[in-house]
Amino acid sequence: MIYTVTFNPSIDYIVTVDPFELGMTNRTSQELMLPGGKGINVSQVLQNLGFENTALGFLAGFVGDELQRLITQYGINADFVRTEEGISRINVKVKNIDGTEINGMGPVISKEKLEELKNQIRSLGSGDALILAGSIPQSIPDSIYSELMEDLAKKDVLTIVDATKDLLVNVLPYKPFMVKPNNHELGELFGVELKTREEVVPYAKKLQEMGAVNVLISMAGEGAVLVDANGEVHMSEAPKGKLVNAVGAGDSMVAGFLAGWLEKNDYEHAFKMGLASGSASAFSENLATRAEVEAVYRTLQ
Repeated sequence: MIYTVTFNPSIDYIVTVDPFELGMTNRTSQELMLPGGKGINVSQVLQNLGFENTALGFLAGFVGDELQRLITQYGINADFVRTEEGISRINVKVKNIDGTEINGMGPVISKEKLEELKNQIRSLGSGDALILAGSIPQSIPDSIYSELMEDLAKKDVLTIVDATKDLLVNVLPYKPFMVKPNNHELGELFGVELKTREEVVPYAKKLQEMGAVNVLISMAGEGAVLVDANGEVHMSEAPKGKLVNAVGAGDSMVAGFLAGWLEKNDYEHAFKMGLASGSASAFSENLATRAEVEAVYRTLQ
């Protein structure tokens, strides 16, 4: 079974406000409410691609109730730990104002509830896959990803981590199967600015030296780069298409890569599936469907 973990899920309230006037009452012209959080996005795209999976994490309050309903509605298995304090996040994303967002804090997670989630993950075994994606609430120590990876170190579980800064660096000694920073996050780790596909390659290899098995770098309009476990470099410019909604594109790339790897155990196919999935989501109002991913895949060289 594939499992995703979203420590701080949300309902994303995506609105268009046109025109927007600071200090005035503004009204939406379009609005959409979607389940949010990187792991949940990965779960949804995996489900769309035909891969059953289970979403793990924390839910709280009436927002958590609606999240549970929406996730189940998408056909995803949801096995979240319910917390008593606070509510799950509501993130407001103003679509037409340069990606302006207002993200909620999320609930406080007690040690007991955190341990409940850790026990769920400790039950994973041979043949399972685990995706750790996104930020964590302030009440959870930033060592949590590495603690989970340590718990699974002696088990044959395929692990993928999509995180930034210490959350990412701390898991590298546990040899995650794949990590997926974007070029800005990769550059931040090493104190450099990375703009081109060629520039990211040596730094992706540094992450491999630190323990990552495969390093997939998303680069928005510049495309993507994969340095695979065999040392081969796969790179591609971004597929052509109209950007509609970039939210979830990186998460879709993670889902596509895993789906491609599980389909053929071939890195070139996995890379193309990742790139096609990320782009298909960016070209769509919602996260990509299988048909949309396949349409983009056919355009890749």
